[in-house]
Amino acid sequence: MSEIAKTIEPAPSAGIALTKALKSFALLRESGVAMVGVGIIGFWIVIAILAPLIAPFEPNATLQPFAKPGTAYAAGSGTFVLGTDHIGRDILSRIIWGSQTVLFYAPVATASAYFVGILMGLAAGYFRGKIDEVLSFLANVILSFPVLVLYILVIATIGASGINIVIAITFASAPGIMRIVRGLVLDLRNRDYVFAAQTRGESSWFIMLVEILPNARGPLIVDSCLRLGYVIITIGVLGFLGLGLPPPDPDWGGMINEARSMALAFPHMTVFPCIAISSLILGFNLLADGLREIALRD
Repeated sequence: MSEIAKTIEPAPSAGIALTKALKSFALLRESGVAMVGVGIIGFWIVIAILAPLIAPFEPNATLQPFAKPGTAYAAGSGTFVLGTDHIGRDILSRIIWGSQTVLFYAPVATASAYFVGILMGLAAGYFRGKIDEVLSFLANVILSFPVLVLYILVIATIGASGINIVIAITFASAPGIMRIVRGLVLDLRNRDYVFAAQTRGESSWFIMLVEILPNARGPLIVDSCLRLGYVIITIGVLGFLGLGLPPPDPDWGGMINEARSMALAFPHMTVFPCIAISSLILGFNLLADGLREIALRD
């Protein structure tokens, strides 16, 4: 089947989409590294979903301050598996509930950044000319600032909240995504299936979204996995700096920030949240490495 013929095929049915999804999972299984990453990510997703059922205590309840890991709850039943913090809140329960926070805001912020960055990159790469110059200039200006400084400036200006974290990450990350998409579009805009769509009289945005973008998905999927890891780090850093979610909501970065002055005397208060952050980042990085390995193999 020629490239031009492919462009006029009808939209795939749900059954075909399911078959493609199963084939994609089968390809994923070819990489042990990717499957380890999927396993780690899946573990934290299950933890987040089941948080109300598996958390041994209320995450914000003041129970027994400075309890070490394995200490029994003196005033009731249960054991502080990972100990408690200086206020007496169970660390394990707060880590479990905190997984919901990071697994909600990290994908939302990444998706928002990709939405903006993809639209900018498609317009710059396809239309070229003045649009490309303006968008590239804006992207270069934003990228010229250190990323952490941008986050701090945005959050300090509009305030610390979940929505504002998404806005800050979108503002700082979209220009980098825009440059990736622009480079891919510059390569794909001269392909035969694009000329065929132009000949049929399709609109520019139809060509960009339906013809070009799906053929650029490979590098973008790998980049999105890596960027999710970066966003998780960002959320943790903002929480550590006191610019994350307002307390007392469980926040892994905020947990580290609250206990940093007591880290030497009570290391469990900072070590376990650090392990949680590192493991989730590792999962996305391994998944990205596995996807890259599969792409190179094909």
